[in-house]
Amino acid sequence: MKFVYSPKYEIDIGPHVFPTSKYRLIRERLCGEALISENQLVEPRPATREELLTVHTPEYLDDLENLRWTERTRYSELPLTKQIVDAYILAAGGSILAGELAIKEDAKLTVHLGGGFHHAFADRAEGFCYINDIAVAIRVLQQRGLFQRAMVVDCDLHQGNGTAHIFQDDPTVFTISIHQENNYPLKQKSDIDIGLEDFATDSEYIDALKGAYLKALEKHSPEFLVYVAGADPYYDDQLGALRLTKAGLRERDELVLREAHQRQIPAIVVLAGGYARKIEDTVDIHVQTCRVAISLVSPTSGS
Repeated sequence: MKFVYSPKYEIDIGPHVFPTSKYRLIRERLCGEALISENQLVEPRPATREELLTVHTPEYLDDLENLRWTERTRYSELPLTKQIVDAYILAAGGSILAGELAIKEDAKLTVHLGGGFHHAFADRAEGFCYINDIAVAIRVLQQRGLFQRAMVVDCDLHQGNGTAHIFQDDPTVFTISIHQENNYPLKQKSDIDIGLEDFATDSEYIDALKGAYLKALEKHSPEFLVYVAGADPYYDDQLGALRLTKAGLRERDELVLREAHQRQIPAIVVLAGGYARKIEDTVDIHVQTCRVAISLVSPTSGS
């Protein structure tokens, strides 16, 4: 089983709620606790312009390349620097690579220790997202003929509005988003939207997700799955008001990944958000997701 990672994911965005150091800390935990070995880590290459154009418009990419603040970039909540733009383009390459590995290797499951930037639209930035690596990976791999039907299971605290909009009229890509309803962003239409009320608990979350997810798997029969495993539904997250515990988040991970694995659907995990008051909690939750993935592929490991 492979884990896609680059040290270049840790970028300087100034004082900010988004802890880009989490990527390095997750990698250090995984290797330090011998959950994975160094040879399981694979470093991606940046997505090419041609690959980015499968989703994003030329005008928007020109703005990013030239670091221009325009109507297409002004909804970003990050600085606009070359290091930051390069990191997002690299993360798109990381999700493409993760998909390739999941499809071609026996494990059928790859974890991308990055990615999940689901607020980026085809023609503009939004939130903490410049490039929608989820959509780019799906489009690139579809065009290579590696699959036709894909599914995005977005379990970040916030609705995956950019992803939903990109695939809104595409019957080959089924989108599910379970999120806090009374929160950012302005919602778009996923194939299934589960908007939870504030203070939803573990059991409420799992019950809502399970029924929708299982029905969608049967109806859509995806050949590829992207699991957006946000850590931000956690009860001590700074940007949300859901009340999931680490145990509840583990149950969520087990549900999504187990069902895909049992059906032998190649799947990738992307990390998306996580803004706990203590960065150690965000790292714990992401490492726990990795443990669940490892345990499915190697049942004697990752416990």
